[in-house]
Amino acid sequence: MVFDPMYLILVLLPGLVLSGLASLFVKYTFNKYSKVGCANGMTGAQAADAMLRANGVYDVRIQRTSGFLTDHFNPSDNTLNLSAEVYDGRSLSSIGVACHEAGHALQKATGYPWMGVRSTLVPVANIGSNFSYYVILAGLLFQAQTLAYVGCALFGCAVAFSVVTLPVEWDASARAKRAMVDAGLLRTEERDHAATVLNAAFLTYIASAVSSLLTLLYYILRARSIGSRRD
Repeated sequence: MVFDPMYLILVLLPGLVLSGLASLFVKYTFNKYSKVGCANGMTGAQAADAMLRANGVYDVRIQRTSGFLTDHFNPSDNTLNLSAEVYDGRSLSSIGVACHEAGHALQKATGYPWMGVRSTLVPVANIGSNFSYYVILAGLLFQAQTLAYVGCALFGCAVAFSVVTLPVEWDASARAKRAMVDAGLLRTEERDHAATVLNAAFLTYIASAVSSLLTLLYYILRARSIGSRRD
């Protein structure tokens, strides 16, 4: 696909600005509160375990993973994977992130519907992300508008995954914010600071969803242009 100025204006620049600002804000906020310890001296791993046990969940394995802010819950093997800084950290940032991931474990335990929808979308979203570009490109090269629209539909699956991720992530943070106080992990004022880290992280998911929607819009416009050139 030949470089298109419309892609630069509609997709590339807005996406870079949104994702860049969101990423910077997350790093700034995490680093800020990583220097603030919690009164009870718990590590992130201990806080996540206490949150899960307070909610009657005992079958989640908590383990370290490599990288910075690579924390995630894997529903397929019921593991809560925390980066070393979060696993061993005793800061408000570490506890906030760990409890957010524990929130995902609670979603699975309680059958949170949007988590099930997101899990269902994973394979089709992967296919859409990996192959949609080539299908759309083939449609443009061969002037096959239907084929280009098929590629748009494939990429739409990836967009749907990004959009469905928003309520899943928001709910996990909401569970964490409640549990951090209800389970006695943090005091109210400490919870508010830890919540700031979670709110910042949520902005990265918004940026990703917006970027995906802009990309889909661009693909649709390119597909429509095939019919215009024919006319």
